[in-house]
Amino acid sequence: MNKNLLVLPGDGVGPEIMTEALKVLTAVNDKFSLGFTWSTGLIGGAAIDATGVPLPAETLVAAKAAGAVLLGAVGGPKWDALPMDKRPEKGLLGIRSELDLFANLRPAVLYPQLADASTLKPEVVSGLDLLIVRELTGGIYFGQPRGIRDNDGVRQGYNTYVYDENEIRRIGRVAFEAARVRSGRLCSVDKANVLEVTVLWREIMTELAAEYPDVTLSHMYVDNAAMQLVRAPKQFDVMVTGNMFGDILSDCASMLTGSIGMLPSASLDSNNRGMYEPIHGSAPDIAGKGVANPLATILSVAMMLRYSFSEEVAAAAIEQAVSDTLDSGLRTADIASEGVQVVGTQAMGDAVVAALLA
Repeated sequence: MNKNLLVLPGDGVGPEIMTEALKVLTAVNDKFSLGFTWSTGLIGGAAIDATGVPLPAETLVAAKAAGAVLLGAVGGPKWDALPMDKRPEKGLLGIRSELDLFANLRPAVLYPQLADASTLKPEVVSGLDLLIVRELTGGIYFGQPRGIRDNDGVRQGYNTYVYDENEIRRIGRVAFEAARVRSGRLCSVDKANVLEVTVLWREIMTELAAEYPDVTLSHMYVDNAAMQLVRAPKQFDVMVTGNMFGDILSDCASMLTGSIGMLPSASLDSNNRGMYEPIHGSAPDIAGKGVANPLATILSVAMMLRYSFSEEVAAAAIEQAVSDTLDSGLRTADIASEGVQVVGTQAMGDAVVAALLA
């Protein structure tokens, strides 16, 4: 098993939150004698500033050689004026595509200590534990042709939304397998009433259901799914959907948990080798202020241990340390409520390490 990791701090709050995640990784590595080593690389805006491109060749070579990749965040207004193919986000899309990280797992779990931090009533979200499985290397984000063209003197932007049955089938299997080890319920989200590509999506998901008689499959249009996530989120266990819909719905689900700063993610290939990152982005408005929530990145380390290395005991220890830290009353500003102690990025990371080693 390749336990050499590549760490990509990236942009905005990425370096700050990655520093805390690496403290936790160091502690768990030592405590359980896991044998991990790691090196750092450049991606996104940081890579543009240093090399002129968002995904340097050296980074891609190192990523392909690593057992897993830990990513902070990419992007920021500093690079917004660059051509589309040179922006930081192209580095993220590029590494996903080059590593064939087609399956994005985004859990939305509400820690009971944060029920009051959610914008929804506690009785609506208490006990929430759902998983969104998002296809990550196809769909409208990668489809060709795309661009901006002249159409009889009028500028016209265009993108292509495309999936083939093999792409749909492989992400469907990931979702069915995930549902099988949870509560056995899978909701496939599409827009089959207006988009032919999702007519095919629904057909393939229905075909797959015959192979998983222990999983109950349902279908839901994406607009209704967005509404239901806010109305009654606990009706869902596992949701599976395409790249764009998954991008939107997972951010919506994140706020059910109190803050987008709490949600980790895993992006996996067919062998469970993956890239792990928080879903919250680079948050340039708070970068450098020491107030960012590092818990999503720390929980991404736990996901890495579980999915890519089958280190369940170590993964659970990190998750328990996060829960214990929340029990102690410590909160970063994004999850603060009355009667808690608000701390910064570094103090939160230190507290998780202390709980892990206690």
